[in-house]
Amino acid sequence: HVLLPRAGVINSYVIQADNGSITDFCSFYHLPSSIIGNDKHNKLSAVYSYYQIAKTVTLTELFRDLMVLARDEGADVFNALDLMENSTVFEELKFGSGDGFLQY
Repeated sequence: HVLLPRAGVINSYVIQADNGSITDFCSFYHLPSSIIGNDKHNKLSAVYSYYQIAKTVTLTELFRDLMVLARDEGADVFNALDLMENSTVFEELKFGSGDGFLQY
């Protein structure tokens, strides 16, 4: 299944209630980029928010935890698209708006 964790591809996490049921879910996928013309760095480890379900915590709390997990996985940048309810967390978590242009 596309949500099963796979190292370097997708990370998925759940919050489990005391009775064993899954109450919340979050995930991100990896999309590394090459850095050209820099002697010190040659790769940018970017991740993108993928799928979130927040039932027992707020979406902001879930995103905050997900960003910590991404950092612990070595992510340099955490991206999220303005889809579903994602935009409700952007201001509080200090997300910056992109310009929409990719550099090739």
